[in-house]
Amino acid sequence: MTDQAPERFLRISDVVARTALSRSHIYALVGRDQFPAPRKLGAKCSRWIESEVDAWISKAS
Repeated sequence: MTDQAPERFLRISDVVARTALSRSHIYALVGRDQFPAPRKLGAKCSRWIESEVDAWISKAS
């Protein structure tokens, strides 16, 4: 048994709320490899991994 909580996936609105960056700025940073890229979960579904976004926030602070 593991003590870790399962990894959570974040919607773009969650990422915007956590980072205080706009959608377009987040996607621009992703395009320049300066922000974690979203994972494709389906044809019309992309999500960010919470721990990667949190690590980016910690590094940026």
